[in-house]
Amino acid sequence: MAGYHIVIHPPSGPDSFQGIATMSWSLKNWHKTRILQHEGIPDAIWQTLINMRCLQGLNPEELLRLRDCATLFLHDKQIYGAHELEISDEMRATIALQACILILNLDLDYYQNWSQIIVYPGEFILDYDYADEFGIVHHVHRAASGEAWSAGPVILSWQDAAGTASHPGHNVVIHEFAHKIDMLYEGPNGCPELHVNMSAYTWHEVFSRAYTKFCHQVNREQETIIDPYAAESPAEFFAVLSEAFFELPLITQQCFPSVYEQLALFYRQDPAQRWR
Repeated sequence: MAGYHIVIHPPSGPDSFQGIATMSWSLKNWHKTRILQHEGIPDAIWQTLINMRCLQGLNPEELLRLRDCATLFLHDKQIYGAHELEISDEMRATIALQACILILNLDLDYYQNWSQIIVYPGEFILDYDYADEFGIVHHVHRAASGEAWSAGPVILSWQDAAGTASHPGHNVVIHEFAHKIDMLYEGPNGCPELHVNMSAYTWHEVFSRAYTKFCHQVNREQETIIDPYAAESPAEFFAVLSEAFFELPLITQQCFPSVYEQLALFYRQDPAQRWR
């Protein structure tokens, strides 16, 4: 018996590519709708997590978008427990909501090109070699609560991700996912890819001035409102200030007003306004 012979004609006419784009957009949104309908964060878990400090002041519409964003994030990422740690649905949602607050008004594409999150029960040991920009090889051996790799996994301490070991203003999930956003554009240098309405010159001027001043404070062993670890590099300064932006917005705005303004432009959020 002869089989069916299917001929697919190439698109033609001035509206053909617009039609393809519309079809692609429709399929993508249909797929998202299916995920949100069948894989949403359960109400019981949602109600226990919406009081996290970094989510304070979100209005109902923002909370709904955050919940949807976290659902799509969890569909895209695999979360594994290390050292026999069992990952519950509540743990997955806890990580996802903190990761997605950064991109609430951005896009999930900021977390593209990688898929795994590895969670340890507590602090873990980093032990590896790396070459710096001058080709000099360095050895790292230290305890850590988080680590982010370019095009690789995010590694987290659950004790810190759950907030049981953190201090006010510290958020290891926000910290590591800020690194992921930073790494997406020209590597981890403290300057993510800026929006068209932002000035690269202003960003570099503001952050360089604030970073230099902060390093002087740390070198003089003066008390600082953010983790002194921020003086390690411009990339760490950006990540630590991203933590403070969401966890201590009023203090961050008061002590780093120009930096706060740039972060508000980039993240397209104003947490200080929500906290008032």
